[in-house]
Amino acid sequence: MALSGGAARGHLAMLSFSALVAGSFSFGSLIAGDIDPVALNAARFALAGIIIGAAAALGPGLRAHQFRAPWRFLLLGGLFAIYFVLMFEGLKTAPPVSTAAVFTLTPVMSAAFGWLLLRQAMTPRIGLALAIGAGGALWVIFRADLNALLAFDIGRGEAVFFVGCAAHAAYTPLVRKLNRGEPALVFTFGMMLAALLILSLYGLPAIRATDWAGLSPLVWLVLIYLALFASSMTFVLLQYAALRLPSAKVMAYTYLTPTFVIGWEIVLGHGAPRLLVLGGIALTVLALVLLLEEDG
Repeated sequence: MALSGGAARGHLAMLSFSALVAGSFSFGSLIAGDIDPVALNAARFALAGIIIGAAAALGPGLRAHQFRAPWRFLLLGGLFAIYFVLMFEGLKTAPPVSTAAVFTLTPVMSAAFGWLLLRQAMTPRIGLALAIGAGGALWVIFRADLNALLAFDIGRGEAVFFVGCAAHAAYTPLVRKLNRGEPALVFTFGMMLAALLILSLYGLPAIRATDWAGLSPLVWLVLIYLALFASSMTFVLLQYAALRLPSAKVMAYTYLTPTFVIGWEIVLGHGAPRLLVLGGIALTVLALVLLLEEDG
């Protein structure tokens, strides 16, 4: 069965999403210890908000009625603020590939939230694919060490980021449930403003304590990448896809993230994981293929 135009564009959006998100793991790990995660993400949302706000104003336009029921934006912004802060907290101790593998557990959680919030059914094929993907992710998270897996010896960074991924998984079906016809750019802008407000209030001490003028050029370069590519563009791509695809399939593209991260790590000169770990990566790619075959 051929994909409809909207579904095909949704899949393309998520493919781009995975590639851009992968860069945030590799680049983020380079500066995770150089700036407080809350301060970093407050600056990120401020810069991304300017970009998205300008695009929304020049595109569909910004109208007061589009921001009715502001609790929706506060809820979604809070979830994404939790996700990003815990991501960089996790990257302080967890390697990028391992952290990206934790990220691939979000489809399982997203499918559960999709059923709870939207009653989106899970077919046997989707269930099998999610199980294979989760198994591959766990194999990478535990570094292909069966004893560590059986003992559930998980690192602190991975555990911290898992909580953030749960927030991310809830975000996807909530976008579909809470959107009231607002254009993707406008809805994203509202969410970003809410996330910035929450982070600014919560992290005011950390923001004030940060020596912004003394930050290295690398921190600023990564911050620009995070704001422009890993925030502005990925938020719009995620919003766009979430309105056209079931939650489980939207988040299924996270299975490609570890593969892209490995590519980034090689480019950055950090090498590739050992062969046994790559077996887990292969399982996550197989899971994505199975999910796509549901449409084929």
